[in-house]
Amino acid sequence: MINSDTERRIANGLFYRYSIPLGLFVVTVLFALLPVLRWGLVLLVPALLVALWDFFQTSHTLRRNYPLLARVRWIMEDLRPFARAYVVEGDLEGRPFNHDERGLVYARAKGQLDVHPFGTELDVYSEVYQWLAHSIVPKPDAPAEWRTTVGSNQCDKPYSAALLNISAMSFGSLSANAIRALNKGAAAGNFYHDTGEGGLSKHHRSEGGDLVWEIGSGYFGCRNRDGSFDPGKFAETASLDQVKMVEIKLSQGAKPGHGGVLPGSKVTREIAEARGVEVGEECVSPPGHATFSTPVELVEWAAKLRDLSGGKPIGAKLCVGKPHEVFAVMKAMLETGIRLDYIVVDGAEGGTGAAPVEFSNRVGMPLREGLILMRNALVGTGLKDEIKLAGAGKVHSGAGMAMNMGLGADWCNAGRAFMFALGCVQSMQCHTDRCPTGVATQDPARQRGLVVEDKWERVARFQRQTLATLREMVIAMGYDNPWQINPASISERLDPARSAPMDVIHGFLDKGALLQAPDDTQYARYWHAAQAHTFDAAA
Repeated sequence: MINSDTERRIANGLFYRYSIPLGLFVVTVLFALLPVLRWGLVLLVPALLVALWDFFQTSHTLRRNYPLLARVRWIMEDLRPFARAYVVEGDLEGRPFNHDERGLVYARAKGQLDVHPFGTELDVYSEVYQWLAHSIVPKPDAPAEWRTTVGSNQCDKPYSAALLNISAMSFGSLSANAIRALNKGAAAGNFYHDTGEGGLSKHHRSEGGDLVWEIGSGYFGCRNRDGSFDPGKFAETASLDQVKMVEIKLSQGAKPGHGGVLPGSKVTREIAEARGVEVGEECVSPPGHATFSTPVELVEWAAKLRDLSGGKPIGAKLCVGKPHEVFAVMKAMLETGIRLDYIVVDGAEGGTGAAPVEFSNRVGMPLREGLILMRNALVGTGLKDEIKLAGAGKVHSGAGMAMNMGLGADWCNAGRAFMFALGCVQSMQCHTDRCPTGVATQDPARQRGLVVEDKWERVARFQRQTLATLREMVIAMGYDNPWQINPASISERLDPARSAPMDVIHGFLDKGALLQAPDDTQYARYWHAAQAHTFDAAA
């Protein structure tokens, strides 16, 4: 047996033999890990300080009870829209536009295949399903292009409008590069570009595309220092050759009757120049106009604008609210003999850079009902032959255009669809100035990603391809033009077992019905409540 002294000598020998290499190994490992430990401390110390701050602060319960960890919730909230859009949502679930709707615009804008395999993914027995009636005898010889002439007999310079145009979006809401790309696309495709109520900027004019100048309650670009309307400034701008029509904005779909404020901190030199205000000055768009307060005053002001513009078409854009107010405008035109040249109906489903949730969700009439009411008001008073009607509100496809035109529209406008054509990914950051695609921001670094020379082609291509699809649908329905589409051509499912054409679901008036027998129409109480000299309802 080995005694204890022998064991001790062996152990001492092993220790001395291996202690130096072991020590060197430990030192080497520590030296190698030193940068990691150093960076660990760099990360750990700030995290510890944040945790201590969370623990002692009194404003947020979760952070006080769960220091540092509670902040993960904020990170997940920020990432939620992107995770939902790219991971969680199905192709037909997203809002305001689902993945398939966005994908259709992207494909057409890029010139890629826009076909769909294996049949529809829509539930054709759901209550939201609609369809167009095709014909056994299509008409392949339909014209290659249609345009509509806008301008009553009181208009000296009527305008030939394309059937799909860029809806009102202001410089300030959209970036300079976005405005330039939209206008260059409009110039290439021979369609118009609505300026929005933020004034006619140099970016709208830089590419030479046709413009519709929108005049809102802030009178930006034609205002005095106190915010009132300036006829001289209006005449100067409205006389530009590039301005083809003028549009009085009464309201917009996403926030009708609300108005808006652009904080002074966002009013740059370029925005101030376009709007006719001082740099850093708060821009206020009141809920209503100061130039008129009655239906008669509205149409009289429109006549004045027509004279000041040199006889160009003057129209109005509105989201339909109280039906009697629509009929009051009709009565004002009949009483005075003055005609608006066109009316644009904006649906409550329309977009905006920012609006109170309550307004977006619960105020205003959707486009379908708004178009039907306005069509009936014009036809029922015998004015439809003189006054053109346009529809705007989530327009993005040939099928949507066909349905709008079947309900009375002469042409359509689109806003967000053209934003998609520019590269918008529906990140829902329009109101933050942090738009990742440079479309809805004034940040120069973010705008850099939107290259005008690339994106204008996508704008023009999307419009051209969408109109080509509209033509294919008109051919399939056996018509010579889209204005022949009628309510009987559009059907809607009422429940899984029943459906009906639009002319059965909704009443469509014959010409002059409101003048000849208003009590026989569904609008009798609104017609009798309407007054040409006030927007108030008659008792």
